[in-house]
Amino acid sequence: MTIGQEKTTTPAGSARRAIAGRLSWGLADQAASSMSNFAVGIYVARSLGVTAFGVFSLAWVTYGVVLNVSRGLATDPLMVRFSGVSDASWRGAVARSSGTALGVGAAIGAACLVVGLGLGGRVGPAFACLGVVLPGLLLQDAWRFSFFAAGTGRKAFVNDLVWGIALVPAMVVAARAGSVAAFVLAWGASAAVAAVYGCFQSGIRPQLTGAREWLREQRDLGYRYLVENVSLSGASQLRAYGLGTIVGVGAVGAVRGAELLLGPFLAVLMGLSLVTVPEAARVLRRAPHRLGTFCLLLGGGQAAGALLWGGALLLMPDRLGELVLGGVWHSAAELIAPVTLGVVGAGLGTGAAAGLRALGAARRSLRSQLFASACYVSGGLGGAAVAGTVGSAWGVATATVSGSAVWWLQLRSALRERHHNPIPEVRTP
Repeated sequence: MTIGQEKTTTPAGSARRAIAGRLSWGLADQAASSMSNFAVGIYVARSLGVTAFGVFSLAWVTYGVVLNVSRGLATDPLMVRFSGVSDASWRGAVARSSGTALGVGAAIGAACLVVGLGLGGRVGPAFACLGVVLPGLLLQDAWRFSFFAAGTGRKAFVNDLVWGIALVPAMVVAARAGSVAAFVLAWGASAAVAAVYGCFQSGIRPQLTGAREWLREQRDLGYRYLVENVSLSGASQLRAYGLGTIVGVGAVGAVRGAELLLGPFLAVLMGLSLVTVPEAARVLRRAPHRLGTFCLLLGGGQAAGALLWGGALLLMPDRLGELVLGGVWHSAAELIAPVTLGVVGAGLGTGAAAGLRALGAARRSLRSQLFASACYVSGGLGGAAVAGTVGSAWGVATATVSGSAVWWLQLRSALRERHHNPIPEVRTP
């Protein structure tokens, strides 16, 4: 090989190494985050039993809805428009974006506190405590996305590591109290520690006063992503509430237990999702003809990984399952196959979703998500009415695979549109 040949191949190799490095930090960060969440779930399941774990799961899926509200309005537009930009541009955007996330947490947290105090019973205290900790939880998540937009995933990993370390003594205190509310407080308080640390890492203070400006600037993306994200997490919440009503709160705990068994793989999937949109945006800028292949490799790889992990879970002996989940194991074990199939469908869909986000095709991604969410709710509740918890799991699996097909059809159409019309949809009001 000549010296001239080395010079032409080095940039491509460097680009691949840079992508691999950013993906690695995404996986490492999500591993730290998901292991913390996994540990909390396992600890609550073993400590409080399936019914109390069902109550905790209701608070958890509610948090998921609020988290997606924050991401849709604050961090998703940041990832699309401020990945790989100048430091000054990034810092200004992050100050307004993180302020938006903090404002969302404060507003919805106050509503959760009022509702929880009014509900009482088993569920009320858990929701009241969730309202107290929501601002810290959402700000911590905003720092993670901000760091990945800047290509500094190492800082996101360190931040999640701080959360995990703070979680240990918090869990010890919660275990002594022995209530769902105590575990919710411990989980959220430790996140608040990491959120404060994120301010020192970035050298940026969230600007609550900049939230209105941010929402105005990003309204063409933010409100579409808000509807898209809330339809996703809202469908999960409706399914959980409906399942609890049709079958019982214990069924919610069983479903959450099966999802916890897939936790390590879901950590990989979610870790990749932190960096796939910025990476897809970079591929679109540098080599737009490779975007479809990039998304296909991404989705196919995740689907294959889910199949392998689910197959391993099906071979898990009961003794090991009981060690992990305690009394929740037996009700969760029969859901492994359908939950795995659902994750396979989700993995396929995330590849197409990353491409649509990178293209700024907010209308197409919204259309896909609304269809997938409608299928998710109808499949989950329809299956529950026909065959209980197992029927709900199979209904969700079928819906997720169907939704994935729609995501890919929309991506194919968006790529064709871009080929004929290079004006990106991202700026369409």
